[in-house]
Amino acid sequence: SKANLTLDEVVAMLDRVADKIIASEPELSEADRNIGDGDHGLGMQRGLTAAKEKLAEGGFPSIDKAFMAVGTAMMSSMGGASGAIFGTLFRAGGKALKGQEVFDSAGLATFLQAAVQGVQDRGKAEVGDKTVVDAMVPAAEKAKGTSEGNLTEALAAAADAAEGGKEASKDMVAKFGRAKT
Repeated sequence: SKANLTLDEVVAMLDRVADKIIASEPELSEADRNIGDGDHGLGMQRGLTAAKEKLAEGGFPSIDKAFMAVGTAMMSSMGGASGAIFGTLFRAGGKALKGQEVFDSAGLATFLQAAVQGVQDRGKAEVGDKTVVDAMVPAAEKAKGTSEGNLTEALAAAADAAEGGKEASKDMVAKFGRAKT
């Protein structure tokens, strides 16, 4: 378990996250077929492939720029609501990390808080609207509560909170996008 990540480790983490999401394309597309048009997995695959290409170029002067590069790549390659949402998530979160030398549990809390704010400002969704915000807000709140501890534990706690928010959203009525029809 780690207390913090260096810039190189952040880039490696983002690359690995991209790999995991790309590999989840069938599952994401299947989930989207239940409420949408079934292309979410392919969109995420396209966006994160572009993000991996950007990460591979390297040369990031700081941690914030690596996160922002992922967001920019997703925004420009995905299009649509998902590109805007996930691009905003990484760009707003990354921007909030300006000046951070390492990525630690406090940085995770800062990133998630700013990411939630950015996504909510852009899409106007609140908790209970059956959107990604239902998972993001509990994750950000949990990260805030674990910002003094170990990064590995803070990430696990935030992920558990996001999963809980996702589960809670299953009984909600959608107010945005195709899921509401």
